[in-house]
Amino acid sequence: MIDGVAIKELVRHPDERGFFEELIRVTDPFFSEGFGQLSRSSMVTGVVKAWHIHKTQIDWWYVVKGTIKAVLHDRRSGSPTHKTTEEYLLGEEGRDIILKIPHGVAHGLKVLKGPAELVYVTSGTYDTREEGRIAYKDTEIGYDWVQGMPITNANIT
Repeated sequence: MIDGVAIKELVRHPDERGFFEELIRVTDPFFSEGFGQLSRSSMVTGVVKAWHIHKTQIDWWYVVKGTIKAVLHDRRSGSPTHKTTEEYLLGEEGRDIILKIPHGVAHGLKVLKGPAELVYVTSGTYDTREEGRIAYKDTEIGYDWVQGMPITNANIT
């Protein structure tokens, strides 16, 4: 696992009305960096959003609906997992987890089954100076976003 990445396995409590599932508590050890902002992204099948990277901000991702492939790549030169790439399948056909993404780890996603709804918490509020972008075709990372399913939406961000 990439150094600093953490997963919280969720516990679903179903009954005849549906279910209850607790996502994040302020007392969760993997949430020690704290709350800055809660956001939601709705995406259609085939959309790729990559690569994003933050200087100091931490992200916590949860897929409410649909299925995404989340991909992380460690860009931190002093990290024991420098240049490691990992994939996580999240959502209805993936794992029911919260995925913690540390600062300095490039991250992106591809919607495998949409519409997909991603809800995410960040440790800080949106700041353009904090937000970094890397081209989805970046040769240093070398990740193939087309594998398995063509990118079907021209809106790659």
